Amino acid sequence: MTDAKKFKVTLVKSLIGRLESHKACARGLGLKKINQTADVLDTPANRGMANKISYLLKVEG
Repeated sequence: MTDAKKFKVTLVKSLIGRLESHKACARGLGLKKINQTADVLDTPANRGMANKISYLLKVEG
């Protein structure tokens, strides 16, 4: 499973004052702090979370 597709997400805006569901999406992607980067598997669930909070993220790959 080392050849699994992944994409990189970076939190570029603060989670302060955001909806709880948006904060939960960030936590689900493994992001807590601004400028923190995480490599996540390219699954429909992860892609949906990234799309939901795309205004907070920079997505690569």
